[in-house]
Amino acid sequence: MVKFGHELSANMIQEWKEEYMDYGGLKKLIKMMKESKISNRKVKKMAKKIHERMSSSSSNCRNSMSNSVSSIGKKFTSFLSPTKDIIQLRKINTVNSEEGIYEYKTDVLSLSSQDNVSRFFVSLDVELNKINSFFIKKESEFSEREDTLKKLLQILLDFKKIIMDRRHLTNIAQEAPPQTQDSNSLEFISITNELREDLVNHPTRDFHQEIHNAHKVLRSAFVEFYQSLDSLKIYSSLNMTAFSKILKKFDKVSSQKVSESYLKAMQKSRFVSCDKVVRLMDEMESKFSKHFTNNDKKKTMKFLKPKQNKDSNMMNFFVGLSAGCFVTLFCVYALLAHFYGVFSHSNEKGYMKIMFPILSVFTLLSLHLFLYGCNLYMWERTRINYNLIFDFSPRKSLHYRDVFLACSTLMTIVFGAMVIHLILGAAGFSICKSAIFPGIVLLFFIGLLIFPFNIFYRPTRYFFIRAICKIICSLFFKVMLIDVFMADQLTSQIPLIRHLGATGYNFFLEVLKIHPRETRNSRRIYMEIIYFISFFPYLCRAFQCIRRWYDDGDLNNLANMVKYVSAIVAGGTRVAYKRQHGHLWLAICVITSFVTGFYNTYWDIVKDGDFCNFQSTNRGLRDNLVLKNKRIYFVSIALNIILRGAWVHSTILFEAGPAKVGLLEFSMAVLEVIRRGHWSFYRVEVEQARINARQ
Repeated sequence: MVKFGHELSANMIQEWKEEYMDYGGLKKLIKMMKESKISNRKVKKMAKKIHERMSSSSSNCRNSMSNSVSSIGKKFTSFLSPTKDIIQLRKINTVNSEEGIYEYKTDVLSLSSQDNVSRFFVSLDVELNKINSFFIKKESEFSEREDTLKKLLQILLDFKKIIMDRRHLTNIAQEAPPQTQDSNSLEFISITNELREDLVNHPTRDFHQEIHNAHKVLRSAFVEFYQSLDSLKIYSSLNMTAFSKILKKFDKVSSQKVSESYLKAMQKSRFVSCDKVVRLMDEMESKFSKHFTNNDKKKTMKFLKPKQNKDSNMMNFFVGLSAGCFVTLFCVYALLAHFYGVFSHSNEKGYMKIMFPILSVFTLLSLHLFLYGCNLYMWERTRINYNLIFDFSPRKSLHYRDVFLACSTLMTIVFGAMVIHLILGAAGFSICKSAIFPGIVLLFFIGLLIFPFNIFYRPTRYFFIRAICKIICSLFFKVMLIDVFMADQLTSQIPLIRHLGATGYNFFLEVLKIHPRETRNSRRIYMEIIYFISFFPYLCRAFQCIRRWYDDGDLNNLANMVKYVSAIVAGGTRVAYKRQHGHLWLAICVITSFVTGFYNTYWDIVKDGDFCNFQSTNRGLRDNLVLKNKRIYFVSIALNIILRGAWVHSTILFEAGPAKVGLLEFSMAVLEVIRRGHWSFYRVEVEQARINARQ
């Protein structure tokens, strides 16, 4: 059976984490009371033994000792004796009493000498007042949001009417939109403002698409508001259950029956007695059904209360099947490569030039997907609302099992193709001895990425394409957190971009039938160009920092830009050193790489991770930590510092040569991907903590 403490932490809304009952703290107070009770019993037994020993000496001593033991017994058994109405919960008038906001205080009518009991009820009153005040605050906010949504809905209905009969343009142009902070409502107001101007300036134009967009945005605002009301309802229910549970524990330890009287008095508190939230939910259901689903109740509840994706045994089966196939094909590939002498001195250079880049590309991509799936799993377990942070749709966002299935299936297909390549190459097929085969594999997956039909996670594939386009054009769009997160992931895939360039270069040489001798000099120039292009994600991140500084005016964004510019400079000095060997360029290369690594490590730990705060309650870390074991954070910081060295090395390496150099570069790339995937968890955790602080 799951303990209620775990159930409470599993179901609480992360943004309101600090507003729930401190169930663990109250349990500790009850534990202290229990320990005090046990120690009192030991003292009583000891006094009784002393009394029995002294009673044999004289009757006078026996009488005096009996009296003293009697007083001790009265003192320590008062805690055990049941008493009626030992507490009384009452309202206290406050400054906001006229608004219906009261505070509650418990008077301990007996057992006042018990410090632990008094401390428990003081803490319980603090929790009750905190929960009640938060509920009233949210209730007031939701009432304002309801009024705003009603006004926005009326604006939409007026626009629809005007579109139908093309009248009353002057009246609609003069209406002022309500004030709101909700993102969907603000987007709706922006759309309607543009629509209002177009209606006045171009009254004969067709506005059905604009009305459809406004209708869709307002529907999202209604759904978000309804789900917020439902969250507040669950908040009230969970805290009410927490009070019931903790008071029952107190009854059991103290041998008193106070829970009934306390809960009875607490029933009058606002968060228990008020049914306004339920009435608002019913009203929202009615309006949503009328204006957005044509009175279709089933469709209404599908929008307002979407069913959570349950863990599917079929999904688990396919994940295990694809993972098993991948491991099997990998073993077959390793045996065939050894049997056919792929990595022998005669075949090593050609194979590393043709097949190794494409294998490296998909291995690094699959590893990144796997680590993202691990992060999704940990974010769900630690109640980090990544859908809210990244503005994902809960119905379309990937589950961690989906990510595991995608990466295992990807590697199964790649290693299956590699095994077929080895078998056909040994059989004498010429196509398997050229660069066409890896090019075909690459084109297959590019085609799968842009596949237009709604299969193979089309919303996610198209979201990835839009994200890449937005990253490239980051100077011209407002930069959101998901754009920053995606660009940071790309900066850890520098070797992948280089290998993509090498695969494309070899493929087009083979297609155009260009002789290698004619391209020896051009290949070196091309690989240098690919090296610079591989640092394009750093340039995009620098552009994002400039755009965020332009939008927000925060100088920290410019300081963050220096981090990415320094990486580009480090790469440029390496190219210069490769062209002109000399002690000066070597010294410049080493210094720039070291400075870049040091600055990036500092930014990771202090800025992105928000660690090294020695004034916080968690010394050396920060105040709000999701993981209970603090050692994990210190180990993660040390691991990030070590793996940053691998990143510096990956910027220094220039191009793949024979097997040893290629495998060394691949190993460094794997370590950098692991570092990025590992640190991404803490990056999102910091964003969750900032959202909690703003609530």
